[in-house]
Amino acid sequence: MVLSLAPAVAWVIVWLIGPNASSAVVSMDMPFGRDLGMAWRALALIGPILSLALTARGLGHSVKVEHHTGTAEWIGLGAGSAVLLALVSSADLPRRGEEPGVAVAEARTSASEVPDVDLSVGTHVVLLGTGTPNAEPESSGPASAIVVDGKAYLVDAGAGVVRRAAAAGMRLESSALEAANLDIGFLTHLHSDHTVGLPDLVYSSWVLEREVPFRLFGPDGTEDMALHLDAAYRKDIELRLAGREPATPDGWRIEATDADEGVVYEDDRVRVTAFRVPHTGWDEAFAYRFETADRSIVISGDGTPSDAVVDACDGCDVLIHEVYSAATWEARPQVWKDYHRQSHTSTVELADVANRARPGILVLHHQLHWGATPQEMVEEIRAAGYEGPLAYGRDLDVF
Repeated sequence: MVLSLAPAVAWVIVWLIGPNASSAVVSMDMPFGRDLGMAWRALALIGPILSLALTARGLGHSVKVEHHTGTAEWIGLGAGSAVLLALVSSADLPRRGEEPGVAVAEARTSASEVPDVDLSVGTHVVLLGTGTPNAEPESSGPASAIVVDGKAYLVDAGAGVVRRAAAAGMRLESSALEAANLDIGFLTHLHSDHTVGLPDLVYSSWVLEREVPFRLFGPDGTEDMALHLDAAYRKDIELRLAGREPATPDGWRIEATDADEGVVYEDDRVRVTAFRVPHTGWDEAFAYRFETADRSIVISGDGTPSDAVVDACDGCDVLIHEVYSAATWEARPQVWKDYHRQSHTSTVELADVANRARPGILVLHHQLHWGATPQEMVEEIRAAGYEGPLAYGRDLDVF
């Protein structure tokens, strides 16, 4: 009888592990991820076929029970496998990264699933990078695009920003995020993880035929950073301008502005307001509020809990906020515990911020998880009392 259960158990394992294994690979944007998922499903589908074959063998070939598996055992093997496979197939099993009854990605539209989104109409948020200084392959450096009627406005320039924008543009079939059309950005602060992609953003988009200067707004020091980038890449700029390679004459230029609090930019699509948030001793670190004809969006940047974020959101449509796991923070070395408590926002603290800010949806960003799963971080926020719409942001998600 034990033998008759073994294949059935194997099919159950295939069905339980397969979706998670394939989705883990797909989440890293590996090209064979979908093939792996199909392979797991194919393995599972072999189950009924083998079960029928074994059953037929049992019916057609009676053998001595004392030496081999007998007819009854073969029939039990086939029937048991078929029944268990049917039960597993019909079950609505939770997947890794989901909270039973409440998906971790509530209201989230993932570009990896090719959503039905038209970036040329209305306001959309595209997460280009949700990472931190930790070198996590599935999360590029922090960067977001607010796309309004087909025009992209970037916030921060973490590692990989141009390629993430290209990936999102290709999947969404939109030219808004093509490199040549990336010509304006806003820096929350000048930490390296938020700015290390800046030369890529400026000079790669120029090489890819952006014609106008790149407009850059940020806190005090932004203009100096732009000047130093110009000096660092001066030889490259001169060679491209004077050499045989075609180059637009002004795309290399950076028009940088050290912004003050208040409205820092406005055109016929959007108004962008900067306001200070407390972060790691920076004299100026900004969060931003984007107001368009149809939506209001607040991006916290990095910082400890701030009443300024609450006031700026005040029922905004989307609040994108950094966060760290309060649970796994407890196991950090004391020096790092002190740093993060004084520099960032915990899951427990974010629940309070969100309850007071009342966003249409809260999107977790720049997640310091230290081993906590997305589901566990969502559960921490829920346990702290926030019951509103919530999404654990991932690279290329669209809201």
